Amino acid sequence: MVIRKSIVLVVLCLSLALAGGCVYRANIAQGNLIKQEDLDQVEIGMTRNQIRFLLGTPMVGDPFHKNRWDYVYYLKIGRKKATFKRWVSVFFEEDRVSEIRKDQELDPSL
Repeated sequence: MVIRKSIVLVVLCLSLALAGGCVYRANIAQGNLIKQEDLDQVEIGMTRNQIRFLLGTPMVGDPFHKNRWDYVYYLKIGRKKATFKRWVSVFFEEDRVSEIRKDQELDPSL
């Protein structure tokens, strides 16, 4: 009787351990998805409203860099590392675009 309970307990523990590795991981998309056609239209001298119309509002407003908007996006499928990453920074001087940094490197561990 005791051996039978032990076997059932071991089988139950093994099945729970195996089932834990089969957990579904949803795809994760974070940030602003920016189309290349929209990004190609951004030019030096455009206003903040024009940039907001083309690229949308940045996900996070940085109180320390009010003259900089960062657009970050990554797509992570299941347990794999991010398959698509993009980071674009738009800098403003007197509410007009002064610099555009495209395709900056994101953390490789994403």
